[in-house]
Amino acid sequence: MKKFLLLLVFISSLGFAQIKIGYIDSDTIMDQLPDVQDVRQRLDALIQEWQAELSKLEREWKSKYDDYEKRKLIMSDQTRIETEQQLVQLENRITEFRDKKFGANGELFQKQDELMKPVQNKIFNAIKEVAQEEDLDFVFDRSGDIMILYAKDKYDISAKVLSKLKL
Repeated sequence: MKKFLLLLVFISSLGFAQIKIGYIDSDTIMDQLPDVQDVRQRLDALIQEWQAELSKLEREWKSKYDDYEKRKLIMSDQTRIETEQQLVQLENRITEFRDKKFGANGELFQKQDELMKPVQNKIFNAIKEVAQEEDLDFVFDRSGDIMILYAKDKYDISAKVLSKLKL
């Protein structure tokens, strides 16, 4: 709500000129665009494949751990230490695999970025074309946070701000 009020203040500060505003719902566009559905299916297939590998590693760890728990009292100290080290190594492999595939900079994030970038460019180009055809000054996205997706260059005051900052 605070962002919306700031947006209204911003628009009202532009003066009393006739400003034309449009908005989109990016969630609706993303849900209905076949390219997005294709990307989602490809990502879901990757996720399922990686999840299956992760589950296999976790089952392997669980099996070895259960076996260790059953036999640890009869193991020699050396065997027990080696088995514990193997369990820790397998646990580390699981953590590394999870981070490599699903972490913040993991393969899933990279693949999503790689596959979605062309689709997003296509959407933004369509927004720009429609905005120019409709002679809109601003286009906002009402999904989630309010975001300016298009604005006429005449409203860009970046150069003036930079000029002020250089003084």
